[in-house]
Amino acid sequence: MENRVTMALDNATTTKALQLGCGVISTVGDVFAQQFAGRKAIIVADKTTWHVAGAKVAEILARDGIATCEPYIFDEPEMHAEWKYIDRLDAVLAQTDAVAIAVGSGTINDTTKLCSAHQQRPYMVVATAASMDGYVASGASITKDGKKQTFACPAPQAVVADVDIIAGAPEAMTASGYGDLFAKVPAGADWRVADVIGNEKIDPLSWSIVQDGLHSALADPEGARRGDKHAIEQLIEGLLLGGFAMQAYPKTSRPASGAEHQVSHMLNMANFTMANGNMPSHGFQVSMGVLVSLSLYEYLLEMDIEHLDIEACVEAWPSLEEQEAHTRNTFAGSGLEDFCVGEIRAKYVSRDQLRQELTDIRDNWSTLRERLQQQLVSVAEAKRRLQMVGAPTEPEDIDISRSYLKEIIYKSQFIRRRYTIMDVAVRLNRYEEWLDRLFSERGLWPIDR
Repeated sequence: MENRVTMALDNATTTKALQLGCGVISTVGDVFAQQFAGRKAIIVADKTTWHVAGAKVAEILARDGIATCEPYIFDEPEMHAEWKYIDRLDAVLAQTDAVAIAVGSGTINDTTKLCSAHQQRPYMVVATAASMDGYVASGASITKDGKKQTFACPAPQAVVADVDIIAGAPEAMTASGYGDLFAKVPAGADWRVADVIGNEKIDPLSWSIVQDGLHSALADPEGARRGDKHAIEQLIEGLLLGGFAMQAYPKTSRPASGAEHQVSHMLNMANFTMANGNMPSHGFQVSMGVLVSLSLYEYLLEMDIEHLDIEACVEAWPSLEEQEAHTRNTFAGSGLEDFCVGEIRAKYVSRDQLRQELTDIRDNWSTLRERLQQQLVSVAEAKRRLQMVGAPTEPEDIDISRSYLKEIIYKSQFIRRRYTIMDVAVRLNRYEEWLDRLFSERGLWPIDR
């Protein structure tokens, strides 16, 4: 672990300090003093995270002589990452030059991250759950104008992740983080294919940060669910490394995100909510996307790619004008028409380019197939592990009908220009066929249930 974390920190653009392990909450004062010498601190938490760790952080800062402002504690029992909280915290931070210490996980961290960016100052975070990979990502996911959006903003300058605290988080939060970490498996496969066709070459550094040790970090879902500290430390380390990789590879979130995240993004863009009125957690959305991506890869690996009829695929390839018209029809009335047409246009290739892409895949198939098989986990095994950790594996687990989930997955290919297994399926003229298979009587989610 130490070598990977050291490598990640050495190549991070914003985060300069990380304390990860049991009992490291005691270092919060020292970390703050080293990173923000002479500055005041203001703790930002909610009622739960204040009880879990915020009060302890305040005690340690006082012990270590760190000047502090009155902590700001959100008192809503069901706080979500919404713009009204950004407005509120912006007003608080504007009254002081103190450096914020976010004590929490996704919502508190993203809110504090974006507000600190608005005030043009750094911040640090004390993690309270292994629930997502966004702690050290350069962006905040916030719902604004009814839509969940990602706003670019700097990652924290320092992170304290105490495994003793994180191990006590609710099971659902740990399960969500496990699903988000599992996403790096099919996301890595997507990058492998994109690399072969020259669409986006693999960056060895960021690849290593994310992928080295990934399968080991996912090896004990049962331990993670029950709060085993070794399993939790591996999980939170893997999630943090995913964020660090995105700092080391600032072009895109490619190191940690592929088709599985597009399913999550499409659910958000459709404003999908469960029966309780809340969106499924990011990690739970991604868990479903993981099973989709792995299923599509299983279908791909069954094909005789070395004898692929490339000309038949090229002949079936629609023109850009046809794809744009189809996109507008698919998203008619959603308000997303222009955006999705822009994404389709950005990743469109001519028939000659398609011929070359498929030739590259065919001619390199033996090596690529071997690498994909090493990278991927079977659908059955992924489903078993996700169930063990408590993540969703059936549409009903997140209150979505199978027919609507099929529609969401179909639309997911349109919303990002990133090349993924979904684009492979489209270029092979297999996408609709594979989705039909996924929801068929013998598929993962039979639609007649």
